[in-house]
Amino acid sequence: MGSTMHLYWQHQQFTAVENGRAVRLSGLTPDQLFTADDPVALVRSAMSAGVPVPLPAPEEAMQPPVESQEIWAAGVTYFRSRVARMDESKDAGASAFYDMVYEAPRPELFFKATAARARGHRAGVRIREDATWSVPEPELTLAINAAGRVFGFTIGNDMSSRDIEGENPLYLPQAKVYRGSCSIGPCLLLTDSLPPETGIHLSIQRGAAMAFEGSTAVGQLKRGFDELAGWLFRDNEFPAGALLLTGTGLVPPGKWTLTHGDIIRITIDGIGTLENSVE
Repeated sequence: MGSTMHLYWQHQQFTAVENGRAVRLSGLTPDQLFTADDPVALVRSAMSAGVPVPLPAPEEAMQPPVESQEIWAAGVTYFRSRVARMDESKDAGASAFYDMVYEAPRPELFFKATAARARGHRAGVRIREDATWSVPEPELTLAINAAGRVFGFTIGNDMSSRDIEGENPLYLPQAKVYRGSCSIGPCLLLTDSLPPETGIHLSIQRGAAMAFEGSTAVGQLKRGFDELAGWLFRDNEFPAGALLLTGTGLVPPGKWTLTHGDIIRITIDGIGTLENSVE
């Protein structure tokens, strides 16, 4: 494993945190970071001229570290998501598609969000007004530079309208891409790898009660990071780099659905916790 530096994007400025020391980086933007040949070297150079500041607090709101980057997502990359997608689509007779893509060399990849549709840590995410079955999908997210190299990781919440997608797979864009349908944060972890035992944890609080809790591990992901990035960049171009959600292995059971006021917390070991309320 290489660098383990965290970058927080707040008030249009990055704060770099390493070894308990926080430095505000003047002038560095997500576009500069994602287009750099060596993002870690770029950040270290900026740190040398940065201003020491207090460590970011977990209760502080953070912007998603996105500027011109497109946000994409992969699906059916965990066995649990394969089962869930087959279950939600069985009435439409499409469950075999998800079974096949889980085993196929080519992954499912779809466009998820732009910066304007993404939300940050402690911001509100949304459920569609015309949906009856809405869930969060906690996902390890790859930070990929313009050359197609994975240089870091963050947390993504792929909000999904499962009833809409389950009605017909062609409705996937409507089920996945809408205002406030994605959150990213709380930071970027700059490193070239993650151990397979890295935990991914989801909790959903409803009022004073815990409505759902679950955990999985990065090692349950069927496809490799470089494999997913390679498919995303195949015959495509991302001049400002990209973020890629890698799929979910945590799905609330049955027809359980989010409601307004729920608090979603997604924690990935070594990165932090992304928290969002449901608007």
